[in-house]
Amino acid sequence: MSSPSKRREMDLMKLMMTDYKVEMINDGMQEFYVHFHGPKESPYQAGIWKIRVELPDAYPYKSPSIGFINKIYHPNVDEMSGSVCLDVINQTWSPMFDPLNSEAAALMMRDRPTYDQRVKEYCEKYANPEVVGAAPEEKSSDEELSEDDYASSDEAIAGQPDP
Repeated sequence: MSSPSKRREMDLMKLMMTDYKVEMINDGMQEFYVHFHGPKESPYQAGIWKIRVELPDAYPYKSPSIGFINKIYHPNVDEMSGSVCLDVINQTWSPMFDPLNSEAAALMMRDRPTYDQRVKEYCEKYANPEVVGAAPEEKSSDEELSEDDYASSDEAIAGQPDP
Protein backbone atom coordinates (compact mmCIF):
# COMPACT_ATOMS: atom_id res chain seq x y z
CA MET A 1 0.00 0.00 0.00
CA SER A 2 1.33 3.42 -0.87
CA SER A 3 1.88 6.10 1.70
CA PRO A 4 -0.90 8.59 2.45
CA SER A 5 1.05 11.40 0.76
CA LYS A 6 1.49 9.37 -2.44
CA ARG A 7 -2.18 8.42 -2.38
CA ARG A 8 -3.14 12.07 -1.89
CA GLU A 9 -0.96 13.09 -4.86
CA MET A 10 -2.37 10.32 -7.06
CA ASP A 11 -6.00 11.16 -6.23
CA LEU A 12 -5.42 14.86 -6.74
CA MET A 13 -3.77 14.25 -10.12
CA LYS A 14 -6.72 12.08 -11.18
CA LEU A 15 -9.10 14.87 -10.17
CA MET A 16 -7.08 17.48 -12.05
CA MET A 17 -7.28 15.36 -15.21
CA THR A 18 -11.10 15.51 -15.21
CA ASP A 19 -13.31 18.30 -16.51
CA TYR A 20 -13.63 19.77 -13.02
CA LYS A 21 -11.83 23.04 -12.42
CA VAL A 22 -9.38 22.55 -9.54
CA GLU A 23 -7.63 25.46 -7.79
CA MET A 24 -4.85 24.73 -5.34
CA ILE A 25 -4.76 26.59 -2.02
CA ASN A 26 -1.26 27.53 -0.91
CA ASP A 27 1.57 25.31 -2.13
CA GLY A 28 0.52 22.00 -0.61
CA MET A 29 -1.67 19.27 -2.02
CA GLN A 30 -3.94 19.07 0.99
CA GLU A 31 -6.31 21.97 0.30
CA PHE A 32 -7.99 22.92 -2.95
CA TYR A 33 -11.20 24.21 -4.52
CA VAL A 34 -13.28 22.29 -7.04
CA HIS A 35 -15.87 23.94 -9.31
CA PHE A 36 -18.72 21.81 -10.66
CA HIS A 37 -22.12 22.09 -12.34
CA GLY A 38 -25.32 20.61 -10.98
CA PRO A 39 -26.61 17.43 -12.60
CA LYS A 40 -28.72 17.70 -15.72
CA GLU A 41 -32.46 17.18 -15.36
CA SER A 42 -32.43 18.23 -11.71
CA PRO A 43 -33.35 21.49 -9.98
CA TYR A 44 -29.58 22.03 -9.49
CA GLN A 45 -28.72 21.90 -13.21
CA ALA A 46 -28.35 25.67 -13.65
CA GLY A 47 -25.94 25.99 -10.73
CA ILE A 48 -22.18 26.14 -10.52
CA TRP A 49 -20.70 25.44 -7.12
CA LYS A 50 -17.30 25.89 -5.59
CA ILE A 51 -16.30 23.55 -2.80
CA ARG A 52 -13.26 23.56 -0.58
CA VAL A 53 -11.65 20.17 -0.05
CA GLU A 54 -9.16 19.51 2.73
CA LEU A 55 -7.35 16.19 2.79
CA PRO A 56 -6.19 15.26 6.29
CA ASP A 57 -2.68 13.94 6.95
CA ALA A 58 -4.19 10.47 7.44
CA TYR A 59 -6.03 10.51 4.07
CA PRO A 60 -7.27 8.07 2.69
CA TYR A 61 -7.77 6.47 6.09
CA LYS A 62 -9.60 9.57 7.28
CA SER A 63 -12.32 11.24 5.21
CA PRO A 64 -11.71 14.56 3.48
CA SER A 65 -13.42 17.67 4.77
CA ILE A 66 -15.70 19.16 2.12
CA GLY A 67 -17.62 22.42 2.32
CA PHE A 68 -19.52 24.57 -0.14
CA ILE A 69 -18.16 28.07 -0.63
CA ASN A 70 -21.34 29.41 -2.19
CA LYS A 71 -24.79 28.68 -0.76
CA ILE A 72 -26.73 25.63 -1.81
CA TYR A 73 -30.18 24.58 -0.65
CA HIS A 74 -29.83 20.91 0.19
CA PRO A 75 -30.90 18.86 3.23
CA ASN A 76 -27.39 17.59 3.85
CA VAL A 77 -25.51 20.86 3.56
CA ASP A 78 -25.46 23.39 6.38
CA GLU A 79 -26.77 26.57 4.77
CA MET A 80 -24.71 28.97 6.87
CA SER A 81 -21.33 27.20 6.96
CA GLY A 82 -21.55 25.13 3.77
CA SER A 83 -20.29 22.07 5.62
CA VAL A 84 -21.19 18.62 4.35
CA CYS A 85 -21.54 15.71 6.75
CA LEU A 86 -19.61 12.89 5.12
CA ASP A 87 -20.71 10.40 7.78
CA VAL A 88 -24.28 10.80 6.58
CA ILE A 89 -23.34 10.72 2.89
CA ASN A 90 -21.25 7.57 3.33
CA GLN A 91 -24.38 5.77 4.44
CA THR A 92 -27.68 5.36 2.65
CA TRP A 93 -28.96 8.89 3.01
CA SER A 94 -32.54 10.08 3.17
CA PRO A 95 -33.96 13.51 4.08
CA MET A 96 -35.08 12.15 7.44
CA PHE A 97 -31.61 10.86 8.40
CA ASP A 98 -29.84 13.53 10.42
CA PRO A 99 -30.19 16.43 7.96
CA LEU A 100 -27.90 19.43 8.43
CA ASN A 101 -30.60 21.69 6.96
CA SER A 102 -33.78 20.46 8.62
CA GLU A 103 -35.91 23.09 6.85
CA ALA A 104 -34.78 21.82 3.43
CA ALA A 105 -35.33 18.20 4.49
CA ALA A 106 -38.84 18.91 5.74
CA LEU A 107 -39.74 20.88 2.60
CA MET A 108 -38.35 18.12 0.37
CA MET A 109 -40.50 15.55 2.17
CA ARG A 110 -43.77 17.48 2.30
CA ASP A 111 -43.73 19.73 -0.80
CA ARG A 112 -41.27 18.68 -3.50
CA PRO A 113 -42.36 21.32 -6.09
CA THR A 114 -41.73 24.14 -3.59
CA TYR A 115 -38.41 22.56 -2.59
CA ASP A 116 -37.37 22.37 -6.26
CA GLN A 117 -38.33 26.02 -6.76
CA ARG A 118 -36.26 27.06 -3.72
CA VAL A 119 -33.27 25.13 -5.12
CA LYS A 120 -33.66 26.95 -8.46
CA GLU A 121 -33.81 30.32 -6.68
CA TYR A 122 -30.57 29.53 -4.86
CA CYS A 123 -28.98 28.50 -8.16
CA GLU A 124 -29.90 31.86 -9.71
CA LYS A 125 -28.77 33.88 -6.71
CA TYR A 126 -25.74 32.02 -5.36
CA ALA A 127 -24.55 29.53 -8.00
CA ASN A 128 -23.97 31.55 -11.14
CA PRO A 129 -20.63 32.17 -12.90
CA GLU A 130 -20.24 35.68 -11.46
CA VAL A 131 -20.65 34.49 -7.88
CA VAL A 132 -18.39 31.45 -8.29
CA GLY A 133 -15.74 33.39 -10.19
CA ALA A 134 -15.93 31.23 -13.30
CA ALA A 135 -16.04 32.52 -16.83
CA PRO A 136 -19.43 31.66 -18.41
CA GLU A 137 -17.74 29.69 -21.20
CA GLU A 138 -15.50 27.79 -18.80
CA LYS A 139 -15.84 24.05 -19.19
CA SER A 140 -16.64 22.04 -16.12
CA SER A 141 -18.32 18.74 -15.43
CA ASP A 142 -22.04 18.54 -16.05
CA GLU A 143 -22.43 16.18 -13.14
CA GLU A 144 -22.89 17.35 -9.59
CA LEU A 145 -21.01 15.64 -6.83
CA SER A 146 -23.81 13.35 -5.83
CA GLU A 147 -23.95 11.51 -2.54
CA ASP A 148 -22.99 8.29 -4.35
CA ASP A 149 -20.11 9.85 -6.29
CA TYR A 150 -18.07 11.84 -3.83
CA ALA A 151 -18.53 10.10 -0.58
CA SER A 152 -19.54 6.50 -1.01
CA SER A 153 -15.94 5.69 -0.11
CA ASP A 154 -12.79 7.54 0.77
CA GLU A 155 -11.40 6.68 -2.66
CA ALA A 156 -13.57 9.17 -4.56
CA ILE A 157 -12.78 12.80 -3.95
CA ALA A 158 -15.13 14.61 -6.28
CA GLY A 159 -17.22 12.28 -8.36
CA GLN A 160 -16.55 10.63 -11.64
CA PRO A 161 -15.64 12.46 -14.84
CA ASP A 162 -17.88 12.33 -17.86
CA PRO A 163 -16.90 9.47 -20.20
